[in-house]
Amino acid sequence: MSDFDELLEGIHTRGMKLIMDLVVNHSSDEHEWFKESRKSKDNPYRDWYIWKKGENGKPPTNWLSFFYGSTWEYDATTDEYYLHLFTKKQPDLNWENPKVRQACYDVMNYWFEKGIDGFRMDVISLISKRPEYADVPTDDLHYAISNRYANGPRVHEFLQEMNRETFSKYDVMTVGEGPGITKDNAPLYVNNDRNELNMVFSLEHMFLNDGPDGKYDYRPTDFLRFKGLFAEWNEALGEKGWGSIFLSNHDFPRVVSRYGNDNEQFRKISAKMLAILLLTHRGTVYIYQGCEIGMTNVAFDSMDDYRDVEARNAWQEWQAKGMTEAEFLPRVHVQGRDNVRTPMHWDASDNAGFTAGQPWIKLNPNYPKINVAEAEADADSILHFYRKMIQYRKSNLLWTYGTYQQYLTKHKSIFAYHRVHKGVSFLVVLNHKDNGETVHLNDLGCGGKSLIYSYGNYPDAPVFDGEKIELRGWEGVIFSF
Repeated sequence: MSDFDELLEGIHTRGMKLIMDLVVNHSSDEHEWFKESRKSKDNPYRDWYIWKKGENGKPPTNWLSFFYGSTWEYDATTDEYYLHLFTKKQPDLNWENPKVRQACYDVMNYWFEKGIDGFRMDVISLISKRPEYADVPTDDLHYAISNRYANGPRVHEFLQEMNRETFSKYDVMTVGEGPGITKDNAPLYVNNDRNELNMVFSLEHMFLNDGPDGKYDYRPTDFLRFKGLFAEWNEALGEKGWGSIFLSNHDFPRVVSRYGNDNEQFRKISAKMLAILLLTHRGTVYIYQGCEIGMTNVAFDSMDDYRDVEARNAWQEWQAKGMTEAEFLPRVHVQGRDNVRTPMHWDASDNAGFTAGQPWIKLNPNYPKINVAEAEADADSILHFYRKMIQYRKSNLLWTYGTYQQYLTKHKSIFAYHRVHKGVSFLVVLNHKDNGETVHLNDLGCGGKSLIYSYGNYPDAPVFDGEKIELRGWEGVIFSF
């Protein structure tokens, strides 16, 4: 705790805020609450978790876990099953029990009293369970999330109670991870008259690569759908809600490998273009560690090198269907969560300067070339571009609060939009491919207007003759007008 106190003080001294991760949908199966709960049916902690009898030797429902297999684990001690939407090591708490809710609020208030500045709230959309516990008519996990696991009947009651008991007493920020939250119900979580959360992470754009058979049935990103979701969510949240702008996190692949081009020729320039995309949208921007130096996906040679429970469980299922390791590995290379869980690259020394010990997973072998020390020394690095782009965003409130309007919505490689605030207007145009592209001002809502080049990810401005812009590969530009 002394380490944490030093961390919190150091962060505040530097004028920053500390947001902690909060997990209240489930606990560890090694938690004292669960150890008590599984001892007997009449234990005081029994109904702190969700226990059910099986049906004819089978689990209570056919629900599938986020991490493959059943959501129900049989416990011989009491001849019942407990619910775990994730791994069997993570039993779900029973939020119907007011003692559970109060215990969670006590934990939250403890950290608020210490002086932390808010919570990122893990899978908060799942805390309210539907009382009927009905089977799922399909093995489509996304259907199960939306129709069985998320947005339960009391979720908003619980969040409003949580707000009264915790958030409202402090000057803090809250953002909820929201599997199953849609554009239709997101306002119920975040509208400023709801007294629930400040923001949610919409995951809709993060699942665009999932095929009919799930995450490891990879499909290329539907670019039109990708950019369309930014407009749809901006409209859905309107003036009462607030958005979270992000392209990667701890559960999805590296941003430059997924949405850019991570080869030697285009890695830097496409990573910078994606920085422009992130930092010119309305909402609060989240940048996942390593994104700011252009860290890439990793391609280990064997499944033995992967640690993520989701990938390892998926491998077992696909192997049972007859797939070979050589066939499965490419799917993990593009979709696996360990892509973003290898150690951070600080320098070119052993273990990338991350630890003097043995890291829990192997490093990405490109760390000698892609690391913070290298980026600091390179005036043209992705890291320095992020710093400049952040300052550029902060220099004008338009980027945070301005209106948002997309153009060329059917174009297969151009992402273009206007940002307008208090009479000031900017045009952002992003080319999402290796080859150049010509765009005409008439198609960008700027016909007859005088454009002034403001910012971009190339050292020089693009060719611009007053009627059209000649974009280079992965070029991102900003014009005022």
